[in-house]
Amino acid sequence: MSKIALVDDDRNILTSVSMTLEAEGFEVETYNDGQAALDAFNKKLPDMAVLDIKMPRMDGMDLLQRLRQKSQMPVIFLTSKDDEIDEVLGLRMGADDYVKKPFSQRLLVERIRALLRRQDALNADANGSVPETETKVMERGLLRMDPLRHSVSWKDKDVSLTVTEFLLLQALAQRPGFVKSRDQLMDVAYDDQVYVDDRTIDSHIKRLRKKMRSADPDFSAIETLYGIGYRYNED
Repeated sequence: MSKIALVDDDRNILTSVSMTLEAEGFEVETYNDGQAALDAFNKKLPDMAVLDIKMPRMDGMDLLQRLRQKSQMPVIFLTSKDDEIDEVLGLRMGADDYVKKPFSQRLLVERIRALLRRQDALNADANGSVPETETKVMERGLLRMDPLRHSVSWKDKDVSLTVTEFLLLQALAQRPGFVKSRDQLMDVAYDDQVYVDDRTIDSHIKRLRKKMRSADPDFSAIETLYGIGYRYNED
C-alpha cells in the first residue's frame, strides 16, 4: 500500500481527496501547512506528496525545495487557476506534475498512479521483473544512465533528476539524432489517460537542461526544433 502525503490548508480538500485516495487503496497522511508536513517528512518520508502552493507557515515552494535536498520522490502540485508562473516555477524546482484547482479527483488519482508506476519501475532491481532492455546501463557520449539505480551522470558528475526528468532524458538519448515530438514525450512521461499541454513538457525540458548544466555549463546535447520537438545529439 503506497503512502500519500496530502498537504493543503483547505480542510474540505483534505477531507474529500483523502477519502477518495483511501477508497482507491492508498494510505493517506494529511497536513494543513508546509511546516507540519516537513516535520513529519524529517521523521519518515511518504511514497509521494501532493502539495498545495499557497499555505501558511511554509508554502509548497519552500517545502519542495527542502524536500528535494533529501529525496526525489514524486511530487504533484495543486495550483490555483491563475497561478501559471507558480506552475512553471514549481516544475523547474523539481515537481513532477501539477493539477489546477478546481480539479477532477479521478484525474488526480490517475496522475498519482502513473507517477507511482514509474517510480516502481525505476526502483526495480535485477530480479527478472524488468526486461533487460530497461535495466541495462545506457551510455551516450558523456552521458551515463542507470535505470535500476535511477542514476545519471554527465562527465562523471552525478546529476539528480526526478522520475519525469529521467524518463524524458532516457527517451531522447535512446535514439540520438532522432526527433521526439512533444506528443511522443507526453506518452513517455504521462499515462495515456492523462492530458497535459505542450507547456508542461517544455518546462520539464528547461528544468532538465538546467540540471545538466549544473554539471557542465556547456551542456547542449538536447536540441529544440521549434514547432517539431526535441532531439538528443551525441558528441
